[in-house]
Amino acid sequence: MPKQKTHKSSAKRFRVTGSGKIMRGKAFKSHILEHKSPKRKRGFRQETEVASCDTKVIKKNLGLG
Repeated sequence: MPKQKTHKSSAKRFRVTGSGKIMRGKAFKSHILEHKSPKRKRGFRQETEVASCDTKVIKKNLGLG
């Protein structure tokens, strides 16, 4: 069997924590920021956990299982 390659665009978008959670960045933070409140923009800085229904595919793309 050949080695499984890492899906490079997935590797740039997601990271795995020490406990095995998959984290992603938040959307809507790149432009048209004048219309968004400072509180909302601060919220975009934090990463959030990927939905459980998507973890199987993302782990496969990252070569984790």
